[in-house]
Amino acid sequence: MGTVTSRNFNSPDELRTPPNAAVAVVGLGREKVAQFRMEPGWRWSESIKPIAHTDKCQNRHVGVAVSGAMHVLGSDGIESAIGAGTAYVIEPGHDAWVSSEEPFVAYEFESETAASYARPS
Repeated sequence: MGTVTSRNFNSPDELRTPPNAAVAVVGLGREKVAQFRMEPGWRWSESIKPIAHTDKCQNRHVGVAVSGAMHVLGSDGIESAIGAGTAYVIEPGHDAWVSSEEPFVAYEFESETAASYARPS
């Protein structure tokens, strides 16, 4: 592999389209990166829960939001808002929903999450 590996999300290796969302995944050698786009009205417990078959999201998210806003509710009761320009880590055990009138768009860098999120088992 060369010094730089780059990929464009306009031609992803994989595109998953759960209800009201799109997850584009590109491979960068051993790493995977995902672009998440969740439409207004999207909620994890309605869109992804039927695919994941768990009560809460069990993925760890490491990313940065570029547009829109998302609200996250952890199993511990802690609530957080994530908006454009915010870098974040969300630990497993949460629900989340788009809280803005515009789509929530984020880039995620946790390879395991990029590889598995919203993928039917």
